[in-house]
Parts: sequence; C-alpha cells; structure tokens
Amino acid sequence: MTKELDIFEFLRSTIRKQLNDVSDHMSGGACKDYAEYTRCCGIVQGLAQAEREILDAKARYEQAD
Repeated sequence: MTKELDIFEFLRSTIRKQLNDVSDHMSGGACKDYAEYTRCCGIVQGLAQAEREILDAKARYEQAD
C-alpha cells in the first residue's frame, strides 16, 4: 500500500473510531439532556459525511492510477 493510501486509511479509521465512540455514548443512554443528544446527532452526521468523503477521495485516487 502506498503512503497516500495509508493516509486515507488512517483518516478513515480515526473518524470511524470517533463515530463509534459518540454512537456508543448515545446508545448507552449517557446523554444528560435533549441538547446533548442533538449535539451528538450532529457529530455523528458530520463524521459519517467526512468518512464518506474520504472513501470517495480514495476511490478517485485509485482510479487515477
């Protein structure tokens, strides 16, 4: 694997870990109020979008070779 692909995978795995951490927090009932719940929902949405962008960029990079 090239260094560029390692970077894509590093970013994706870091984002996935953060996404899982926030999702576990929410699903475990740890949100103290509705405001925290909605904030966590926004974080999950943003991280999921970032992960999708990384996967798309990786696919475009691989096709360019």
